[in-house]
Amino acid sequence: MSMIRDLRAAVRPALRRTRNSSDYDATRDPSVTSAVVDCAVYRDGKRVSDHVSPAQAMERVRVEGGFAWIGLHEPTEREFAGIAQEFGLHPLAVEDAVQAHQRPKLERYDDTLFTVFKTIHYVEHAELTSTSEVVETGEVMCFTGRNFIVTVRHGGQGSLRALRHRLQQDPELLAKGPSAVLHAIADQVVDGYLAVADAVQDDIDEVEIDVFSAATSRRGGDAGRIYQLKREVLEFKRAVSPLLRPMQLLSERPMRLVDPDIQTYFRDVADHLARVNEQVLAFDDLLNSILQANLAQATVAQNEDMRKITSWAAIFAVPTMIAGIYGMNFDYMPELRWKFGYPTVLVVTVGICFAIHRGFKRNGWL
Repeated sequence: MSMIRDLRAAVRPALRRTRNSSDYDATRDPSVTSAVVDCAVYRDGKRVSDHVSPAQAMERVRVEGGFAWIGLHEPTEREFAGIAQEFGLHPLAVEDAVQAHQRPKLERYDDTLFTVFKTIHYVEHAELTSTSEVVETGEVMCFTGRNFIVTVRHGGQGSLRALRHRLQQDPELLAKGPSAVLHAIADQVVDGYLAVADAVQDDIDEVEIDVFSAATSRRGGDAGRIYQLKREVLEFKRAVSPLLRPMQLLSERPMRLVDPDIQTYFRDVADHLARVNEQVLAFDDLLNSILQANLAQATVAQNEDMRKITSWAAIFAVPTMIAGIYGMNFDYMPELRWKFGYPTVLVVTVGICFAIHRGFKRNGWL
């Protein structure tokens, strides 16, 4: 064991000197670039390179033109450090991209746009329960420069592989540069919002029908399911609402890094996003109304139960009172020695109880 420790101690300084030397390129280290899903160079709307490292891609871009698109999935700080150095990414944006769990936003650092999108995926479920997961979130972050775009994805949803293939089949659009890729990502994210909104609408309709059905009205519904759906809608809202301002800026404010033709496409994305945001806000209001109706039904059901209990208590109070009077054991009581006294008292008791029961029935208490 001591020999192994001595060997490690001897190797570490040499490795450290190698990493700190000018010959070391972090973007070419296989252990560092393991988070790279795809890396390619595009020129005139066509993919012109495959199986290159980020550094090699940028070398070709500087020499031959075009732009590089590097896609990463959940990189660590060490895996992202070399790429951040190669593309001159701002440390604050790099920290956000590595740590994830950011709110949707658009920030500009020198000649780089940093955009954060929240992806939403609808979780299929056979039946909505108080513990059902309705939506699942992920993140896509984009570093957009003059001749490059770096996408960082977190979570199991929101893959960009199909999007990349679709863009490669539209060279005219892809020739617009990195801003065309940024628009395609924004468009795919917002289209996902639309699909999820339709699915969530079905769940809300199901809960609404269940709450106002006759059987549920008598038992007061299931508030747990409504609360769970409200939590999921709130998570949806956190993804949609903060993105309104960034999409507005990309569609209205002239930017050097966004092609003017692509800016027109961003307006369409902003319109779709505004529609989804209105739907989500309506979902929240509708769920509040459903929850209030459910609580009101529960209160009404409890009042009905209390009225029934009160009615039967009033009915049973009559024989209890009469039995209590004749159970006082006094020597001189009316009809105490009368031959028909006992059946008469029973008949009177039943008659009074029947009359009270009929009165409560007529008034809807029973």
